[in-house]
Amino acid sequence: MLEFAATNGGPVLFFQQLELGITLGAMYALVALGYTLVYGIIELINFAHGDVFMWSTVVLLLVSNALGLKGTLGGFALIGVLILFLAIGMAVSAFLNVSIERLAYRRLRKAPRLAPLIAAVGVSFILENIAQLTIGSGFIAFPPIFPTTALNIFGVKISILHIFIFGLAVGLMYALDRFIQTTKLGRAMRATAQDPEAAALMGVNVNRTIFMAFLIGGALAGAAGLCYNLVIAQVNFFTGFKFGLIAFTAAVFGGIGNVYGAVAGGFAIGIIYALSIQYFNFLPGGGVAWVDAIVFGILVLTLVFRPSGILGQQVPDKV
Repeated sequence: MLEFAATNGGPVLFFQQLELGITLGAMYALVALGYTLVYGIIELINFAHGDVFMWSTVVLLLVSNALGLKGTLGGFALIGVLILFLAIGMAVSAFLNVSIERLAYRRLRKAPRLAPLIAAVGVSFILENIAQLTIGSGFIAFPPIFPTTALNIFGVKISILHIFIFGLAVGLMYALDRFIQTTKLGRAMRATAQDPEAAALMGVNVNRTIFMAFLIGGALAGAAGLCYNLVIAQVNFFTGFKFGLIAFTAAVFGGIGNVYGAVAGGFAIGIIYALSIQYFNFLPGGGVAWVDAIVFGILVLTLVFRPSGILGQQVPDKV
């Protein structure tokens, strides 16, 4: 489970918090990529995306219960379970995301922009309520299947689990970048993002391109769901609301519509989150009480002073 240090002071503490922030940032970046892919192509803020992420955590909890997992695994058993969970989490979230696009968003594509936004909020509530009916309203523990081994580098403890999450996230981000830059469908996504009508005239299947954006975004959210379960180890029907908002903040902070901005924003917000909890302990209630205000304050300031985000919104080449 992700833990934050309780006292201030020293470079070791700073680097320990930095390590935790990078782990959080990897998860935020994976979810933020889903927001930015969809917005980059159809300029829709998919407010249900956080709940798509939440459903991957719920389904993986149900699968772990069905398999009877209770404690730490090792060797090939751990590798097999991780591969199985990653496949299930990504498949569930991808299926949910494309189903939402097909049933709720596609018919509203030419409607006033307020209509799909309201539909997205409605879908979010539907997903949350179904999850609440499925697992209840409390927090449910996810079994600690990953070993708690850590490396000690000059006093900084780097968890093997955190290394795994960072490696998985970076690997998926790199695969997404190569897909967008080198494949025919990736070029179609970039063309649709730039000008959907011109892309359609050039033979691009716009519906299929949008479908793929939702599919890939959902799959990345599912991978983040596995990481979340392994690190936070608590599942709740309301998890996606807050996590999704912070990931959306990361996408805006980095430059929504820009995949590199989503990655940079995700890691930046994760680090800010971890450092704020630690170094704002002097405030009433401690850093934990103020961290959300700090993160969303960053969102407000970003929108006021740099609406395009830290990397800017690259209109001709957004995805």
